[in-house]
Amino acid sequence: MANSKKIGGIVQTYLKYDPVKFPSPTQPPSDIISSLMNGMLATGNSRELTAEELARAIRIDPEQFSGFGPSIDQMQAALEERKRKILSSYETKSVQLEARKRFQKHSKNGPKASPDLKHHLLEAVQQEQLYDLERIYYLIGDDASPFAQHIAQLIARLATKYEIDELVSKYQFTGQQSLGVSEAIEIKEELEKIDELLEQLKEARDTAQIGIIDLDQLSEFMDQESMQALGELQQAIEEYVRDVAEQQGLAAKNGKFELTPQAYRVFQSSLLSRIFSNLKESKSGRHNGNVTGEGAVELQSTKPYEFGDSLTHMDIPQTFINAMLRSNSQLPVQLKPEDIEIHRTRNNPKSATVVVMDMSGSMRYDGQYINVKRMAIAMEGLIRREFPGDYLNFVEMYTFGKIRTSGEIIDLMPKHVSIHDPWVQLKVDMSREDVSETMIHQHFTNIQHSLRLARQLLASQDTPNRQIVLITDGLPTAHFEDNMLYMLYPPHPLTEAATMREGAMCARDGITINTFLVPSWSQSEEDIRFAHRLSEQTKGRVFFTAGGDLDRFVVWDYLNRKREILG
Repeated sequence: MANSKKIGGIVQTYLKYDPVKFPSPTQPPSDIISSLMNGMLATGNSRELTAEELARAIRIDPEQFSGFGPSIDQMQAALEERKRKILSSYETKSVQLEARKRFQKHSKNGPKASPDLKHHLLEAVQQEQLYDLERIYYLIGDDASPFAQHIAQLIARLATKYEIDELVSKYQFTGQQSLGVSEAIEIKEELEKIDELLEQLKEARDTAQIGIIDLDQLSEFMDQESMQALGELQQAIEEYVRDVAEQQGLAAKNGKFELTPQAYRVFQSSLLSRIFSNLKESKSGRHNGNVTGEGAVELQSTKPYEFGDSLTHMDIPQTFINAMLRSNSQLPVQLKPEDIEIHRTRNNPKSATVVVMDMSGSMRYDGQYINVKRMAIAMEGLIRREFPGDYLNFVEMYTFGKIRTSGEIIDLMPKHVSIHDPWVQLKVDMSREDVSETMIHQHFTNIQHSLRLARQLLASQDTPNRQIVLITDGLPTAHFEDNMLYMLYPPHPLTEAATMREGAMCARDGITINTFLVPSWSQSEEDIRFAHRLSEQTKGRVFFTAGGDLDRFVVWDYLNRKREILG
């Protein structure tokens, strides 16, 4: 920004990273907060969490609780043995035949069907179609009639037959003892309970999440002593989960858990930790154009003295070495200006940034809106922690531009597409008293209005280092002309012209526009050309990013611009 000669419109695709060494994040990422926050970013809902949701989010090492309570393996063995005894005791061919006979017999003993329903009833009975019987029941129109009651009973008999058929197909019985119909239904329910409990125990054994086990259901198969011990173990784990939740910034309230500012900070640390851990030094993707100025921090690299350089930054050993080499080590050493080496310094000027986040309808593609929100949260955490003197604000971009606080980022969602016509040309006079924003289609992309808001926010910032970070997936499809809002699709030259005029006003005010172009199903060469033209006039750049790496690209570029080496 400080170098006015920097060439604009540079198209860069970063495949590697070339950061100046950044401070490492202070805390390791938290799995519990990351999983919860990622879910909230996807749904746009920062709601409270139930105890069960929290238990499933926290991953526990089962070794932490080894030796406490009854053995899960023992309980699994007991349930599997109960299941084995049932399957080896009974046969199911006879009960399957009995259920079918009951259904067929009942179908012949009821009241006669009316002529218009007789054929449909016969066909439904022969094919044993439950849906067709239900349709006949509703066609009767009189629930109290004898024929309607007959059909209702017939439906119940067929449903029972379905359950018996499911029992036979789901489980392999090898015994000899016959079952009655009601007994077979009870056996089916018991086997399904056992299967469900076995699945719960398997998961609990792997994760120590005892809270997922249905203790009431398990008590039907276990002795009282085992259940008491398991209950004590569950209580211990629940206390552990609550402690972990409190440490990570989740506050208990009325049996539920809610996010606190601490949890938000933990998630930011997790994001930054991931970003920093994946930034590797390389020769590709390097920015040119150094920031000049009086720095305060010495670096190891040096440069020859130039008029105006402060001698307080002189590299004394290297200066004397230069003098000795020049004079062939003759004594006394005579210093000359060309011998003097100056420590290069780095400038850390105050900067102001507005991030424009595309939340138009197309950002639902491949979950790009999640990546945008994750990037915004990472940026806010970085600046708050490392550069508290810097200015950062956010603008949500859709048919309008809206200034948003960092606390509102989680709740942002791409707008619902309300027009599916391939050709849309709409205009609305927003100055009319009978027109409100809620009446307008929300899913268009108004880059012009968003840039205007960003420019107005940056106008009050007393720093030459001002930038707009524009994150979008393509061309603008909406713009303002005075109070008239235009929504035009496919993208129209009028919209592009209005957007470019706003970009020129940003250039006039010394504001750089850096565009981060994320993938989209409809992205074309024209999208790329537009992004290039917009950034070019403000000496900005265009970045092409895979959506999942968006936060890395944006944070990397911000830090690179902040920490460019002087000289």
